[in-house]
Amino acid sequence: MRLRILLLTLSFFLLGAAAAPVLAQSVIPGPKLKPKPKPKPKPKPKPRPVKPRTTPSNTYRQLPPAIQQLVANMVYVEGGTFIMGATAEHDGSRDWYDEKPAHQVTLNGFYIGKYEVTQAEWQAVMGTNPSKYKGDNLPVQSVNWYDCQEFIRKLNELTGKNFRLPTEAEWEYAARGGKRSYGDKYAGGSDIDNVAWYGGNTSSLHPVGQKRANELGLYDMSGNVAEWCFDWFGKYSSSAQTNPTGPSSGTYRIMRGGYYYGDADHCLSLYRSNIRPDHKTQFYGLRLAL
Repeated sequence: MRLRILLLTLSFFLLGAAAAPVLAQSVIPGPKLKPKPKPKPKPKPKPRPVKPRTTPSNTYRQLPPAIQQLVANMVYVEGGTFIMGATAEHDGSRDWYDEKPAHQVTLNGFYIGKYEVTQAEWQAVMGTNPSKYKGDNLPVQSVNWYDCQEFIRKLNELTGKNFRLPTEAEWEYAARGGKRSYGDKYAGGSDIDNVAWYGGNTSSLHPVGQKRANELGLYDMSGNVAEWCFDWFGKYSSSAQTNPTGPSSGTYRIMRGGYYYGDADHCLSLYRSNIRPDHKTQFYGLRLAL
């Protein structure tokens, strides 16, 4: 009996061992799995913009509006050659002792103010207003030559530019209209009442830009306030000159343009005044060059 049980167990074991390879071969292989794609790297965060340092080149938008306007109102004057002094259109009206001899002058291009410096512009730079008659759009008055230099120094610190007073030759060339000149007596025409505030039509200061502009779009170069120039006063020479800046020293500085209480002759484009640089009155102002 035990023998039969042992034989049956052995036969079942042998039968299972033989069937195992067949079963293994009959298994259908499953589909191959594709590997999962690697996750895309996250984009690196953009660096935050660095605030630029404050320099003259990027401070313009931080300047007071009055100074921004002053910078924007500089007018380019193309260089050229002209006859400076008592030219034909002025002959016979007076002796013109200081304005003779007429002589040839050649200038490089430069910038000059469209308007006289206003009280708002002076106040924005200096923090004070020395003018007798107050008004933001009135030309600054009661300034001497040294006051103008201090104003220019501070303005250049604020803007990073090189503002200055115009030379006498630059002033006259611009007043005459530069290369666009029509040969008028005054800056903008030969009828003084159309172009200037002077003693014949007013006794008070007026806002800039109310009279007719000259050929370059410059206002009030005749009348309103007289304007300081850079040069020391000196006698004219008959020889041709290039970019003259006047004598190297002297007692008086040049002033040009006439003023609101003055004679018509003072408003002529050729007229020269010589004033002590430390002297100031309500008739003195300035226009900038660059």
